[in-house]
Amino acid sequence: MNRPSKGLAALLLTSALGLAACAPAAPSSSEAEDDATQTEATTEETKAETEGETTDGGEDVTLKVWSWRTEDVAAYNKIFDVFEAQNPGITVEFEAFQNTEYNQVLTTGLAGSDGPDVPMVRSYGGLQPLVEAGQLEPLDDKVAALGELSPGVLSGSIGVKDGKIYAVPLATNTLQIFYNKAIFAENGLKPPTTWDEFISLNDKLLEAGVTPMALGAKDDWVLPIFADIIGASRYGGAQFEADVLAGKKDFNDPDYVASLELVAQMKKYLDKDVVGVSYTDSQVQFVSGQAAQFPGGSWELATFRDQAPDLDLGVYTVPLPPDAVASAPVVPGFIDGNFGVNVKSEHKEAAYKLVNWMATAEFGQLLADELNRFSAMPGVEYKDEVMQQMWAPYEANMAPYLLLVDFRYGDPSGTAVLGKEIQRMFLGETDAKAAAATLQDGVSQWFKPKS
Repeated sequence: MNRPSKGLAALLLTSALGLAACAPAAPSSSEAEDDATQTEATTEETKAETEGETTDGGEDVTLKVWSWRTEDVAAYNKIFDVFEAQNPGITVEFEAFQNTEYNQVLTTGLAGSDGPDVPMVRSYGGLQPLVEAGQLEPLDDKVAALGELSPGVLSGSIGVKDGKIYAVPLATNTLQIFYNKAIFAENGLKPPTTWDEFISLNDKLLEAGVTPMALGAKDDWVLPIFADIIGASRYGGAQFEADVLAGKKDFNDPDYVASLELVAQMKKYLDKDVVGVSYTDSQVQFVSGQAAQFPGGSWELATFRDQAPDLDLGVYTVPLPPDAVASAPVVPGFIDGNFGVNVKSEHKEAAYKLVNWMATAEFGQLLADELNRFSAMPGVEYKDEVMQQMWAPYEANMAPYLLLVDFRYGDPSGTAVLGKEIQRMFLGETDAKAAAATLQDGVSQWFKPKS
């Protein structure tokens, strides 16, 4: 959805003043007379080069911002209206593409001359191909606020080889289970606090003829998410991550295998043809009341409310399973998305203004209020009740969404391998132990522990 241009103010005024301050002393009258013709020619060339970024009477600057969030177009347009009001003459043209097509669309756009000025880019391993291709500007010296963020928040925005920051982190995603309060009330259920209660409520829903959980297993990328929602506490969350990165454990570890066995046990609580259900179909199942629960990420909240404004939602963290390594239920999470600056952008000064604004609490608050997202920026308040229910447990006992945070830096990625293996588990073609072994074999092709 494109918006018309709104007009440009003096975007390059600061740059012009800086150039004037650095200019050499004025020439003598004879030198000035000799240079008059050349000066006139140079002025015309400068006008042609700057085009829409002139300070007086020039055309407006339009920044193209690309994203994979097609469902967020209206909200982002509203958010960018605030930036435009503060920066007269800069128009933000927000365009979103299908999530499954975005990586290729962005690769093509950045390689050509008609790509975005400010692209939304992936985090962690998904960012690295763009960094290594030299397609993003380093922002260390361009966005001062980035220096105030914690290493954990910045970890998804950094080039692994040079350690530079290549994007402004967007949001923190948490992983948990959404539930339909009306269906729970109709069946005398409440959010579980123990594993036995968790199993009991799913059994009761099954007995009542209600699909306990909606899961789109046809799209394999959702399955590692499901695995961490169910099993991260069982294998140990952040401590297991530390042990794997240090080479003390790997994915053949009995506790990790046990976490996948829990995932396999959940199959009876899913759609009978779960591997044939797409991600979008699972969303429809939940918002239409065909399923009582939806295991997913915090980013789903805005979508659910858009699709079903009257749906009364709640969320809970899966309780500790038997023999859990963690001492309390952990909430997996990760930094989702960044905004960078295209090295080929013809409007870099305006682009830097935009990403600097994206690194403010003001932008973060708009993100929270308009899109129900947890901003990566400090100083943001979450007034929404459901958001508070997700954020408080995450702050209390956070863990990384392991395969995305640490195992997307090579081929095959951990998420790609495990997604296919869980599909095979649901189809009865493999078991948890073999799935874990396949995961370990896959990531071992490129991952080397720190010793």
